[in-house]
Order: sequence, then C-alpha cells, then structure tokens
Amino acid sequence: MDNVIVKRVLRGSWICVVLVGSIAAVYWLIPLLYPFLIAWLISYAMNPFVQWLQQHIRLPKWLAVTLALLVYFGSAAIILSAALTRLVKELIHLAESFDLRIAEWRNLFIEWTQSEGIQNIINEINHFIADNPGYENTIHKNIDNTAERVGSFVSHLVNNFLGIIVNLLSSLPNLGIILGVILLATFFISNHWERDMRFLAGAIPAPFRKTAGAIWRDLQRALSGYLRAQFIMISITAFIVLIGLLILGVDSAFTYALLIGLVDLLPYLGVGTIMIPWLIYAFATGDVTLGIGLAILYGIILIARQMIEPKVLASSVGLDPLPTLIAMFVGLKLFGVLGLIIGPVTLVILGAAVRAGVIRDLRNYIAHGRLR
Repeated sequence: MDNVIVKRVLRGSWICVVLVGSIAAVYWLIPLLYPFLIAWLISYAMNPFVQWLQQHIRLPKWLAVTLALLVYFGSAAIILSAALTRLVKELIHLAESFDLRIAEWRNLFIEWTQSEGIQNIINEINHFIADNPGYENTIHKNIDNTAERVGSFVSHLVNNFLGIIVNLLSSLPNLGIILGVILLATFFISNHWERDMRFLAGAIPAPFRKTAGAIWRDLQRALSGYLRAQFIMISITAFIVLIGLLILGVDSAFTYALLIGLVDLLPYLGVGTIMIPWLIYAFATGDVTLGIGLAILYGIILIARQMIEPKVLASSVGLDPLPTLIAMFVGLKLFGVLGLIIGPVTLVILGAAVRAGVIRDLRNYIAHGRLR
C-alpha cells in the first residue's frame, strides 16, 4: 500500500514539475518569440485564401502567399491609416478645446467656492481658528502638505504621460523591425504550411495524437468563436455610440465611439466605465440635454447587448464574465497589456483541455499509472 502511495506522489510531482516548467517556459519565451507567434496566427488565417488562390487561379505557392500577404497587410494598412488619420484629427480638436474646458472647470470651481454653503463652512473655520489659535499652524501645515501632495501627483502624472510619448517615439524604429520580422516569418510559415503541420503532427507521440487532435479542433472552434463574438459586440457597440453621439452633436464622436467600443471588452464594467461618469458630469455642469441623451444612449446599448449577445454567443464558445475578468487581470499582471488577450485565450485553452478529457487522463495516470 505504501509503495502505491509513493508511486502516486511521484507521478503527481512529475506532472506538477512539467506544468510549472511549461508555464515558466511560456512566460519567458513569449516576450522573445511573440513576433513568430503572431506570424503563425496570420498564416493560419491566410491559409484558406492561399489554398483558394492555388486551386481556382492556379497560382504557384509562393505567388499565392505573396498575393495573400499584399491583400491582408494592404487592407489592414489602409483601414489602420484611415482610422489613425481620423483619430489624430479628433485628438487635435480635443487638445484645442481642452483650454476651454479648463476655463469652464475653473469657473465652476469659483462658483462652487462662492456658494452660500461653502462660505458658511469657511466662516465656521475662521471662527474656529479665532477661538482656537493653537490649531492655526496645524491647519496651515495640513493645507501645505495636501497642496504638495497634489502637486507631486500632477507632476508625476505629467512626467509619466511625457515618458509614454517619448517611449512611443523611440520605439518606432524597433516597431518597424518587428513588423518586418512578422512579415518575413508569415511568408516563410505560409509557404511551408502543409510541411510544417505534418512535422508537428508526426512529433506528437501516438498515444497523445487523438487527444491532441480533439483539443486542437475544440480550440479552433472556441477561439474563432470567441474572437468573432467579441469583434461583433465591439463593432455593434461602437456603431451605436457613434450614431448616438453624432445625433447629440458631440465633437470627436469617432474617437469616443472607438474608445467606448474597446472598453466594452471589460466584463461587468463595459461601456458604463465611461458613459456613467460622462453623463453624471454632464448633469453636474448643467448640460441637461447631453446628460439625458447619454443616459438614453447608455440604455439603448444595454438593451441591444441583452438582445444581441445571447444570439452572438450561441454560435461560439463563450466564457463566463467572472472567470474572464480574473483571466484578464492575471494576464495583465504577468504580461502587461498583451495579457488582456493572453488571459482569456489561456482560459479557452484550459476549457478545451477539460472537454478533451485531459484532466481525466492525468487523474488516471496519477492513480493507476496509465492514461485511460
């Protein structure tokens, strides 16, 4: 009996070592190999189009891959250039109107400080200081400390923003190199796609091929469905916001719609992260028309999501919001902004492994020393 327990502990320890080693390898290798991973994903997406060009137009493989690269990267470049051009124009407009906003906020603050309630509070403080002169130095010291902290925070915020801009500008040459590597890697991977896939299939031991095939098919369906559903929902949200803001006459509607559409990726939080503070600010500043319009627009978005999301997710392998939020947070902490994608993808991979019976096989291996 003791010998059986020792063997189970050893097998379990071996599995733990393999899992930890695999996670560590992924953590250390992704920052080094992510251009090639992106290239593989692009090649995977292009492969049906490349095959169509070979079968219907009778193009040689290298020419079909070249044409597919031109179509995919050219389309992406045109769409991205148009979006960035519009975004830059609206950001410039926002920057020009920022001074007017600051003036409005300053006037609001002055009106607030001159209101009867604030003046009564100031008078009470003055009476308190007059009756308790020993507290005057303490109050002034606390005010000075608060002002110093606010100044330090603003200075830190400005320095961080400027640092981001400097880092972005300094990373442009490196970004060009990375894009070149991705482009070349995509060409080579696509050009030898069938050969490489046969090699990978042959590298998998025979006992694991069936399970690996099930995981791969489930993973293809889950990832494509998840990404398709997210893209559809983001597009619908951004389109509704864009139409609503254009009707309300809001400046830089395209920028706001794009930002709110991207924020819609966050489970639970979603568009409310921007819409709710915005409509509260509109009511607080006296712009009742904009506040009511934003509230109606927010309600339309919520209703549209409740009606459309179940139908969109019905054709894909959806994820529960809470596990998705946890996966995004963990991914953000481990891999930075890229982790917002890596986290949910990892969750999909784990779900595919569970559905393929990997957990069951590991349990059988630990308990009985065999996979089945």
